[in-house]
Amino acid sequence: MDNLYKQQSLIFKYILYVVAVAFIVFFLPKGGKFKYEFQKGKPWQFENLYAPFDFSIQKTDAEIAKEKQVIESNQLPYYRYDQAEVTKVLAEFEQKFEDKWGGTALGENQKARLKYFSKVVLDSVYAKGILQNNGKQVQRSFIYLVKDNEARKVRVSDFFRVNEINKLVRQVLAENNLSAFEKDTQALFFDIIAPNVSFDNNLTQKARNEALSKLSYTRGTVDQGRLIIAKGEVVEAENLKILESLKSEYESELWTASNYYYILIGYTVLVALVLIMLFLFLKKYRRTVYENNVKVTFIFFNILLMVFITTMVIKYNDQLVFVVPLCILPLILKTFFDARLGLFVHVLTILILGFVVPNSFEYIFLQIITGIVTILTVSELYKRANLFVSVGQITLIYIIGYLAFHTIHEGDLSDIEWYTLGLFLLNGMITLFVQPLIYIYEKLFGLVSDVSLLELSDTNSKLLKELSNKAPGTFHHSLQVANLAEAAANEIGANAMLVRVGALYHDIGKMNEPTYFTENQVTNVNPHDELSPKDSARIIIDHVIKGIEIARKNNIPDRIIDFIRSHHGTTLVFYFYKKQKELEEDVNEEDFRYPGPLPFSKETAILMMADSVEAASKSLKNPTFLIIDEFVDKIISGQMKANQFLNADITFKEIEKIKKIFKQKLINIYHLRVEYPE
Repeated sequence: MDNLYKQQSLIFKYILYVVAVAFIVFFLPKGGKFKYEFQKGKPWQFENLYAPFDFSIQKTDAEIAKEKQVIESNQLPYYRYDQAEVTKVLAEFEQKFEDKWGGTALGENQKARLKYFSKVVLDSVYAKGILQNNGKQVQRSFIYLVKDNEARKVRVSDFFRVNEINKLVRQVLAENNLSAFEKDTQALFFDIIAPNVSFDNNLTQKARNEALSKLSYTRGTVDQGRLIIAKGEVVEAENLKILESLKSEYESELWTASNYYYILIGYTVLVALVLIMLFLFLKKYRRTVYENNVKVTFIFFNILLMVFITTMVIKYNDQLVFVVPLCILPLILKTFFDARLGLFVHVLTILILGFVVPNSFEYIFLQIITGIVTILTVSELYKRANLFVSVGQITLIYIIGYLAFHTIHEGDLSDIEWYTLGLFLLNGMITLFVQPLIYIYEKLFGLVSDVSLLELSDTNSKLLKELSNKAPGTFHHSLQVANLAEAAANEIGANAMLVRVGALYHDIGKMNEPTYFTENQVTNVNPHDELSPKDSARIIIDHVIKGIEIARKNNIPDRIIDFIRSHHGTTLVFYFYKKQKELEEDVNEEDFRYPGPLPFSKETAILMMADSVEAASKSLKNPTFLIIDEFVDKIISGQMKANQFLNADITFKEIEKIKKIFKQKLINIYHLRVEYPE
């Protein structure tokens, strides 16, 4: 159990690795891979290709869509004649006719004649039928009418409409000297007439499906042994269609029950190799990231997220593959880590997606180029304009790359798919979502971006306001240290924003007992005079521990807390150590030493130097160029002799540059100038 506990970090990485490989392989397409890569307009680079077996030449999607459109345009809708509705109308006519004319002074002979000719009109109307909604929704000139279980092709214009019924009533009554009853008869018909020919959706769909089922998806066959394409021949027109048909047939035949596990093993090995490369890169070149399981998990999570989104989009519609904003991946990784790691992970993710996407060469080329552009152009994301400019450049590269490939394939720009260009623009708009995504990641994984650092550097924030009120001297000291450290970081290419924020918060632990620190003492009374050197040293040392507690209570990120923890390293509180030495010979040095850890990065090392130089510079009296030069050298050389920078990734050359910057800044602070004669 003890060994398991000690190896838990490594065990977690093994589990993460296995889960990631399984997840990616699960979402890869379930099919074999054709062993030849080919593209329209490019020469065949392999040996002469002969048909390995008999196969059919498949029609293209465009050809199939066109044939379907022709079939559907020729397909006539089916309408059903409802005899029950006619019987119902006739019965209603009998009743309403009697109601209307039964109690009137109309003679029986005339009444019989009116009824007879009215029924003649009804019989004439329903002999043809009345379409629902007067046939307004019918888009064809002909339809199939199902009457007495027999379908006949009829003209839509043959059916009666309301205005035609009124005309027929007028004509029949006029011919038989019954015009006086025209309006009443028309009103009666208006009440009882009902459409009896309605659209039969089920029969129409059945006929449509039957017609489509007869559609052939192939045209011709290729016999085994036939030459498909010769070496050096350009892939185009008929050759391209035959090759695509062979590829489809080959991949469908390859993915069988007997081959399933072999192909799965092949996919697993390739994906495992890609992810091993990532682990090796992290272990060799980004050791701090490798040892932090949260950061490793964050990287793997983003890779799996991109693979998942891309595969889902391809399953829905592979034409939308360029909508997936893959450039978000290098953007995020550069924001939280560095450019080299961001580009490396981006390239590995693209290699994995090469198994999934159609036209993998084009896809990989475009995505790698845009990933490089993203890494080179994006900086200082906290400046809103930078992100918009970078996204514009990414979108432009997508469009230029697509047009170049289109020219290679088609020979000109005549048939540009504007729809695809629109997808690139949509990709750019989605990429802008990286800003809120960075904020979400910060909360989920506890990481820190430049945007958060900018917020933390605001001196009007709650914690820095409290520091300026309780310990104004410490606040002023922190500002001076921040300026020194930022200038030094810019000089050697370190993270200036990070070191500035670290400097602003490094002494917040002094808020609890500010008067025990000289910069906050406004009178000549020194509370240390009443304490033993050992107690005084304990108070001084405790400001580091208390600073960490205050930072955690105020949700300050760990990257900033690292500056609080390491800004004194393991140095001695030398003043009180010497005082204790004067009182007794045998002094435990550990009681007067900061607990550490040592600075472990360029930024934390810069802060230690800047803090010591700024604090000690307050003791200078009548500083001159020579005094400041010797003073800075002495402070930093003392830290180097005490081995405080052993764990920091900083060189002697960089330390010399930092010294030079400190000397220039201190000269400016003390306004040293040539003395003028009185």
